[in-house]
Amino acid sequence: MINVLVVEDSAVIREFLVHILESDPDIAVIATARNGEEAVGMAQQRHPDVITMDIHMPKMNGLEATRRIMETNPIPIVIVSGSQDMGEMGTTFDAMNAGALAILPRPAGVGHPDYQAMVRHMIQTVKLMSEVKMVRRWARMRNSASASLPPRPATPTLAPEKTRLSVVGIGASTGGPSAIEMILAALPKSFPVPILIVQHISPGFVGGLTQWLSKSSGPPVHVATHGELPLAGHAYIAPDEFHMKIVREGRIILTKDPPEHGLRPSVSSLFRSICEVYGREAVAGLLTGMGRDGAEELRRLKEKGAVTFAQDKDSSVVHGMPGEAARLGAATFVLPLEKIAPMLISLADPHDIQGIRLA
Repeated sequence: MINVLVVEDSAVIREFLVHILESDPDIAVIATARNGEEAVGMAQQRHPDVITMDIHMPKMNGLEATRRIMETNPIPIVIVSGSQDMGEMGTTFDAMNAGALAILPRPAGVGHPDYQAMVRHMIQTVKLMSEVKMVRRWARMRNSASASLPPRPATPTLAPEKTRLSVVGIGASTGGPSAIEMILAALPKSFPVPILIVQHISPGFVGGLTQWLSKSSGPPVHVATHGELPLAGHAYIAPDEFHMKIVREGRIILTKDPPEHGLRPSVSSLFRSICEVYGREAVAGLLTGMGRDGAEELRRLKEKGAVTFAQDKDSSVVHGMPGEAARLGAATFVLPLEKIAPMLISLADPHDIQGIRLA
C-alpha cells in the first residue's frame, strides 16, 4: 500500500484528489493538509510515501513547504498544479529545484474527455515516485560544484583527430529540470554549438519549463519549432507530443511518429537522428530519469565516435536512464552533475579537446 499525503487549500479540490487517488486499490490517502505549515507537520508525523503538493496556498506556499520537507524529512513530492500561467509556473519549477520530483496538471472534471487519461497519469506518477527512496536537494550540489574537468580516462577512448563539435544532445526524465538548469546556467552565451534537449514532462508544462530555464541559462532556451535551423549557443526543448529530430540539412523536424518506450517525445528518436546526421561530431548524454529511453541509441553514438556521457548515480534523483547507459557501456564519461558543463565547454574548444582525450 502506498500512503499519500494530499496538500491542497481548496476543500473541493482536496476531496477530488482524494477520490482520484483512492480509486486505485494500491493507494491510501492517510492525511490531508490545507497549507504548507500543515504539510510540514503532517510529513513529520505521518511519514507518507508520497506527497501531492499544491503551490499557491495561504500561510506557507508549496515552494517553501517543499524546501522545509527536503531539509528535515525528505519524501517524494509531486506538484499538482491547476495553473497554466507562465509566471506562476516559475514558482512551480522552483519547487522542483528545491527537491520535488514531478509536476502534474490537476485532472479535469469527471465529464471532461481527458478525465480518465489524466487520472491514470496521476496514479501512475504517484506509484512511480513512491519507488524513489532518496530525494537529493540540488542546492547542496550547487554549493559544492566545482569547475574542474573530469579525470582523464585511463586509456585513450576518443580518436585524436576529432576536433569538431557540431551539436549537443541531452535526454532527461525524473529530476531532469533541475539538472538541465544547472548545466545550462554554467554554459557561456558564446557556447559554439546548438543544444537539443528531450525532457520527459507532463503535457502543458514545456513552455513554463523553457521560461524558467531562460532566467538562469547562459544560452537562450526555446521550445523547438518544425523546420527551424538551430543556432549555435541556443538550447531547444522538444515540445509536447512531438518527436524532435535533426535532418541532414541541419534543421529540426517535429514528427508524430509512434511513441518509443511509451514516450513522445523520446530521447531515442532524437539520439538516433543525431547519430545519422552528425556521428562523431556530436556529444550526447543522459541525465537523471526513470526507464531506459535513449540508452541503446547513446551506445550507437559512442560506436560512431561521438563523445557520450551519463550522469552518475550519486547525483541522480533516479539512475534509470543513465544507469542503463552505463550498464551498456554507452558512456565515454560517467560524471557527477556539476562536472558535465565543464566537460561540454572543454569539448567545444578544439584546444582543450586534446587535453581530456588522452591519458
